[in-house]
Amino acid sequence: MGFEVPADYGYVVLVLPATWVVVNFLAVNVMKARKKYGVEYPNLYSNNHNFNCYQRAHQNTLENLPFFLIFLMMGGLQFPRISAVCGILYLASRIVYAYGYYTGDPAKRNRGAFGYIGLLGLLISTVAFGLNLLGWI
Repeated sequence: MGFEVPADYGYVVLVLPATWVVVNFLAVNVMKARKKYGVEYPNLYSNNHNFNCYQRAHQNTLENLPFFLIFLMMGGLQFPRISAVCGILYLASRIVYAYGYYTGDPAKRNRGAFGYIGLLGLLISTVAFGLNLLGWI
């Protein structure tokens, strides 16, 4: 059994460098926070609450990155445009999430909760792709 990669899969591929930009943007913000709050390497966290908010925003993004990428690439094989839009929505939410966290009030990170809509869309696309490959739908 074989399948062709749809031409629109290029949209999914373009979300990958956008992901790199977002993850590195968050990493740069952690580096700046290290300097601002005097947190030396190799300390991952600090007694400084504000620094920890920067670190957690980045770390949480990294913790979820493997699932996001797998769902993006797999779901995108059948639903490339929907997956690309869901991917961009998720990435935008990670920036909003981070800026909410950067306020020092961790509850404000929930401003980025809309990203779960994108992640759920990617999950559904991936499951639908798998079911389609099995001939169940």
